[in-house]
Amino acid sequence: MKNSTIGILASSVFSTLLLSAEPSAFGAGDLTNPNPYGLTSNEKVILDTKTELKKVAIKSNNQDNKLNSLRDRIDGLQTIVESLSRKAHNNKINIQKQNELITQNSKNTDEFQIRVGDLAHKNAEDIKQLKLVLQEMSKLIDEINAQYITKAEFNSLVNDVNKFKKLMAQELKSGSKSKKSSKKSKLSSMSNKEIYDKANAYYKRKYYTNAIEYFEYLIKKNYKPAYSHYMIGEMYYHRKNYANAISYFKKSSSLYSKAKYMPKLMLHTAISMKKTGDKKHANVFFNAVIAKYPNSKEAKEAKKYIQQ
Repeated sequence: MKNSTIGILASSVFSTLLLSAEPSAFGAGDLTNPNPYGLTSNEKVILDTKTELKKVAIKSNNQDNKLNSLRDRIDGLQTIVESLSRKAHNNKINIQKQNELITQNSKNTDEFQIRVGDLAHKNAEDIKQLKLVLQEMSKLIDEINAQYITKAEFNSLVNDVNKFKKLMAQELKSGSKSKKSSKKSKLSSMSNKEIYDKANAYYKRKYYTNAIEYFEYLIKKNYKPAYSHYMIGEMYYHRKNYANAISYFKKSSSLYSKAKYMPKLMLHTAISMKKTGDKKHANVFFNAVIAKYPNSKEAKEAKKYIQQ
């Protein structure tokens, strides 16, 4: 009767505490890893291609930045050219005005000649400066023509990137299928007892990813399902994935509530509830461990949690 009450109290919490499956503990062959390892020959080719394309993309970005800088310089030089052109035009007009004044007032010929000479000299200096600016612009244009990536080259780069993405997706897809097929084939060639022993061996060595995979296979084969659920719950518990641990503990107890591991299952269920913030139901389970298994080490530990 106590077991039924405990199950009813816990079931209202289990449905809201499930989390996503734990990530893989192994990163071999992961091309998204900053420092990938365990690569196949195809994966190494893909990684090298990815590195080369990244270099080309960086060069393209640098050239674009340089091109923008050169364009800004050209714009500045064009502004100077326009300013010098206006000055030359104004000087020409002023010379014409001075010549008209000389004609009208011959007495001031010397003074006008000096002023005309000054204007002519200034105009000559402006023209000289204009020529220097034009030479600088010519150098910049030559530099742009030599370094700028053409549209055809850019389109080729885009095509290479798209091919790389497609190839990478195909490799990842085929690699994933191959691994799943290989594992499934390996397990199907083993007896349930062999898989059971192998799963426990992985658990003792703390190879939880492999152990969970083997126990999940046993669950599908309906071989010791209560124990398999309990063991998966224990591994999620040790990984601090308390919501998943509670889910598997609940299923295990519903399949076989008289198992010898029940004291630990109930204690770890209570601790998992406490860790997820469900202190009310956690205390119910702590008290249940004490009441049902008073002489167990789990009961002593449960008392410590209640006192806290």
